[in-house]
Amino acid sequence: MAEIRFSEDEKAQIVRRIRLYFDQELRQEIGRFDAEFLLDFFSNEVGGYFYNRGLSDAQAVLSNKIDELGEAIYQLEKPTEFRK
Repeated sequence: MAEIRFSEDEKAQIVRRIRLYFDQELRQEIGRFDAEFLLDFFSNEVGGYFYNRGLSDAQAVLSNKIDELGEAIYQLEKPTEFRK
């Protein structure tokens, strides 16, 4: 798996959300550096779990769509003397 990377804008937004969470939910102030460190930790240590879940979800959606497409194609078949 490739390393999870965020653009500078994405990283800044995530860091702001982390700092806001700490302030509002934990009643603790956390600096930008500490929030970036925490983001890097979660990206490296648990990001793969979220990434893999996303891939699994995407695979399930794709599989369902392929099944639907197969059914739609089957519905288009014309009756003939030959059976499969």
